Amino acid sequence: MANAADKVLGQFTQEVEEKKVYASKKIKVGIIGTGWIAESHIQSYKRQPDVEVVAAADLIPGKAEAFMKKFEVEGVNFYPSHKEMIDNEELDCVSVCTYNATHAECTIYALEHGVNVLLEKPMCVTIEEAADICRAEKKSGKVLSIGFQPRFDANMQMIKKIVQSGALGEVYYIQTGGGRRRGIPNSTFIEKKTAGIGALGDIGCYSLDMVLNAIGYPKPLTISGYKSDFFGKSLEYSLPENANRFSVDDFAAAFIRLEGGIILDFRIAWAMHIDTPGDTIILGKKAGLRIPSTDCWNGTVGGPMTLYTDLAGERVETVIPIIQNKGPGLFDKKIRSFLDASINGGPSPVPSSQIIINQAIIDGICKSAELGREIEIKIPKI
Repeated sequence: MANAADKVLGQFTQEVEEKKVYASKKIKVGIIGTGWIAESHIQSYKRQPDVEVVAAADLIPGKAEAFMKKFEVEGVNFYPSHKEMIDNEELDCVSVCTYNATHAECTIYALEHGVNVLLEKPMCVTIEEAADICRAEKKSGKVLSIGFQPRFDANMQMIKKIVQSGALGEVYYIQTGGGRRRGIPNSTFIEKKTAGIGALGDIGCYSLDMVLNAIGYPKPLTISGYKSDFFGKSLEYSLPENANRFSVDDFAAAFIRLEGGIILDFRIAWAMHIDTPGDTIILGKKAGLRIPSTDCWNGTVGGPMTLYTDLAGERVETVIPIIQNKGPGLFDKKIRSFLDASINGGPSPVPSSQIIINQAIIDGICKSAELGREIEIKIPKI
């Protein structure tokens, strides 16, 4: 059935030309939080010909100064808080790179003061915070984009293309997740007071976005969630100083009912006694798609995907080859798409209207796990 498989594969081979937009004058950018993820932001901004990083804010004295010195960025003004930076600078855009628990307050303040925002993932910690962010965005009229660079991976885009083409038919079941056999991070990631959520927010939001974006982000109806922290608190696994302050999830799972009769079976881990909790599977009434898992959730797929269907009475398996990303790296594409939207006044490349649903699921998993039962999900009105 080689010809049949080729016929199926031929539906998804179109190339999309990337368009570049540059501002007529320098875009003034500020960075809020100068930790690990901010390193990718500053390096990408340095590669943009129409960007000038003019300010940075960090709560830790001297940290922002050392950060800019490391990356050889001069002429930057430094502030001890996001409020002081925004109040004293004429900024076009900011990157919010703080820990999760302060995502909402930094983003809302920037939007209320007329500044476009690139907000690192996860969007925030709770659905209530997400709703407040969306309200501030709506009132401001500014651009808010959430930092999901896997959206710009050609293989991720192929998943959406396949689903949206109708090749799978009506989707009714999805299995997704992933994670690491051993891979608990350090620093502010592991404390509830700073991170709020653990593996769920760090890598779970990515795997949720991969499938939810493909199927059009239907709203969640009910969630039965579970989470644990066995490894993070274990002295056999973690250093004593980390185990004693570990207060977030290192594993989570959920059974989620979505609008349209779709079931989402989800699991994510920073640590577990297995190499993977399974491939991502999207089942439709006409065909099924298998997406190989990765060793560590890295924003793409773990190998060639396979489409399973019937054609002319025969079972057909079509291998979707790995697509090599062209042009800039994924992080540069994330930064550039945000800048282009800011120049043009939108639309947002990764809109909050979608990611609030992602956040509702994460928040719902936490609340269901704490209650020990299934709960109904209600997304606040914006």
